[in-house]
Amino acid sequence: MSPSLIPNTLIGARYRLIRRIGQGGMAEVWLAKDTSLDRDVAVKVMRAHHDDDRVGNERFRREAKASAALSSPNIVTVYDVVEDAGRQAVVMEYINGQSLRELLDKRHRISPGLTVHIGMAVATALDAAHAKDLVHRDIKPANILITPAGRVLLTDFGIAKTLSGSESDLTNDNIMMGTAKYLSPEQVSGKKLDGRADLYSLGLVLYECLAGRVPFVGGTDVETALARVQGDAPDILKIRPTLPPQLAQIIHQMLARDPEQRQGSGEAVRAALYSAREIGLDGTPTGLTPPYGNTMPVGAREILRDPTPPTTTAASIPGDPVISKPTPRVDTFRSSSASRPVNKALEKRAHRVTPTSMLAAAVVIGVVLAGVVLWRSVSSPSAKTPIASASTTPIATGPVTIKNVSSYDPAGDDKVENDDQLPHLLDGKSGTQWHTVCYGNNHFGSKNGVGFVAELSGRSTGTLSIDFGYAPWAVDVYGYSDMLPSKLDSWGPALTSSASDNPGVATFNISTPSQYVLVYLRSAARSPQCSTKNPFQGVVNDISFVSATAP
Repeated sequence: MSPSLIPNTLIGARYRLIRRIGQGGMAEVWLAKDTSLDRDVAVKVMRAHHDDDRVGNERFRREAKASAALSSPNIVTVYDVVEDAGRQAVVMEYINGQSLRELLDKRHRISPGLTVHIGMAVATALDAAHAKDLVHRDIKPANILITPAGRVLLTDFGIAKTLSGSESDLTNDNIMMGTAKYLSPEQVSGKKLDGRADLYSLGLVLYECLAGRVPFVGGTDVETALARVQGDAPDILKIRPTLPPQLAQIIHQMLARDPEQRQGSGEAVRAALYSAREIGLDGTPTGLTPPYGNTMPVGAREILRDPTPPTTTAASIPGDPVISKPTPRVDTFRSSSASRPVNKALEKRAHRVTPTSMLAAAVVIGVVLAGVVLWRSVSSPSAKTPIASASTTPIATGPVTIKNVSSYDPAGDDKVENDDQLPHLLDGKSGTQWHTVCYGNNHFGSKNGVGFVAELSGRSTGTLSIDFGYAPWAVDVYGYSDMLPSKLDSWGPALTSSASDNPGVATFNISTPSQYVLVYLRSAARSPQCSTKNPFQGVVNDISFVSATAP
């Protein structure tokens, strides 16, 4: 067996390992120095205990071969393949950045502009791969890399499949290759694949970028995979209503269960996203160029901020293709959560610049910057927000109903809990339910709670009724106005809390005018639908809301 790797090890008599930057079940990735060309590289090395794994080593070899055959600025370049002390290693371009998975874990969801930029780049990469008759089969956020300059690259062709040729697939018939949350329906069903399977998976990734969660999630990987075979993705506009309809339509076409109904190629996806961006994302047309090169499109390099409120403290997003107007103008400063200029006077005086006015403008800029810094310090996302005290939305004067329900899982990996069952909460049928996944204890494992958010048709007070399927149960109920809070502590104190040892209907007084009502389950009950290993589950049959203004 090969010895474990340590820093300063020389691989292939040329690549000196510096530090480990990633690892998985089969391999680990190191930052290394190419001593011959004096450049940083990434070296992916098979783990020592896989030295005798014939299939694993062959997949490793094919990944290098497949990647080396591709030429695209949006695919990580393979430089070399070496064998050292019986261990396989692939030497690749070193990407100084982060994965989209890391980005989404920090931000939860991102702007339409950045999403389109990523989608165009990955679609370009897939078009290059499909032109070589190669299907990636594992498109997911962890395999998409983003540099601080905005370059987006696809990596990890470890389970890529050549559609023609005599090489075997190196898989078992009863094993689905890929990651369950991002598999296409034809991968789940074991049908013949082509490049449109990758386009479906990319659609799932873009959906997650915009919605903050994938559209299909089940209690197990198998249930998650089968969900997309049995149904269509929930309408993303119901989750994020402010999205441009054309962008939503493109993503839902990518997610068509029938490959014939999807776009026909990566280039078709890129062109559609480009068209949507030119019409305008977030209300402004761009005129930017496609992300074929290694950097951000011209005119967008200096603006790297994502306007979407982050779920954790993060001042900027690397690579957001933000709009740049083609005509010269004096820039205006913008707060991170507002679209209006902080100081319009500078823009009005742009055409009469004198030494005196330049000095005055510098003083104004300094004052504005100081104000922005102060504003950011007192409006940090970590500060708790008072409940709806500063809302500008008027209180509804007529009847208010629940117009949408979304799951709420702030401590979960994917931030969702059985979204496909959410319509059952509003259907009024006795035999349908929404339930959480099954947990090992009655406090939802280490999460301490999960639940759902009811979006009301107007800002209102009133009575929320919840029909609990199993008992005992315990809930906290929160209310908020205008914008859905990104973190649990941003909801402020609970409006009401309750617990019971009996199933059935319970009512909760929504005493503060609210547009969003969070039902946060703190305790789960034993469920016959769960296994003995994970026997606890939260179950709700129906919910309803009667506003205080209803006749």
